[in-house]
Amino acid sequence: MTVLSRRRFLTVSAAAVALPASAGVPDAQWRGNALGADASMRLVGVSPAEANQIFALVEAELARLEMIFSLYRPKSSVSRLNEQGWLKAPEPELLQVLSLCNSLHQASGGAFDPTIQPLWWALANAHGTRDIAEAKAKIGWEQVSVDTAEVRFEKPGMAITLNGIAQGAVTDRIAALLRSHGLRDVLVDIGEIMALGHRGDGAAWRAGVADPNGRIRHRVSLSDRALATSATHGTLLQQGGHILSPTGVQVDERLVSVSAVSAAVADGLSTALCLVPAENAADVLARFPGARLEVAT
Repeated sequence: MTVLSRRRFLTVSAAAVALPASAGVPDAQWRGNALGADASMRLVGVSPAEANQIFALVEAELARLEMIFSLYRPKSSVSRLNEQGWLKAPEPELLQVLSLCNSLHQASGGAFDPTIQPLWWALANAHGTRDIAEAKAKIGWEQVSVDTAEVRFEKPGMAITLNGIAQGAVTDRIAALLRSHGLRDVLVDIGEIMALGHRGDGAAWRAGVADPNGRIRHRVSLSDRALATSATHGTLLQQGGHILSPTGVQVDERLVSVSAVSAAVADGLSTALCLVPAENAADVLARFPGARLEVAT
């Protein structure tokens, strides 16, 4: 699983390529922050003045979703779950993401495991070998009980991180909000990219997949499709990199980019495929119809 870091922007957003719209086609752009990182979107066929109200709604929705998924807001749903070990009346958005986590966990043979968070805490705080061993003992997705009434950890000291999937989930929600206002030609970048419709010149949106050094490795045409990239390169966090397996072993350097109709699916798969053996990637992807491996190095 992942820890929120610079790796996603380095591998996706910094390389996103959206060429200028055609002359005469109005265009509105927004830049802000979501889940601790820069975010942006572009609306084709909408003037900046017309877009103000829409962008206000986007910002309100981002703030609401932060209060569900953020690890760093003490009153968010995820933070309260981690502190208490239980969460009553979980939001539908959280339940949807946890359901997808379960599917990814099963498809990846357990490699995708949101309960990795205690190990991240132990590594980040430079705890000794004993503390790291205790943290590993708290990992186990099978010990998370989920239903519409309550999410509960069955083992004391457990905690989750959704940073390997939440950016995609938030991207999907914002894209749905824009669709609900009749917008069909949109590029949303919230760490993962969702491209709706087309650019102002009628062509598909173009996105670049870059490595953590900013070198573009691959270009993808997108229309009504999402793109997510994960990389295990980068600054080490004590004994772990940006992505750890549930065993606590740092994985080899890998760069994986996945496209899918859902940004959450693309996000989760790009994370999971950094953790499973390369020869198993096709079997994992087959569990998610329409998902496509764009880059794997």
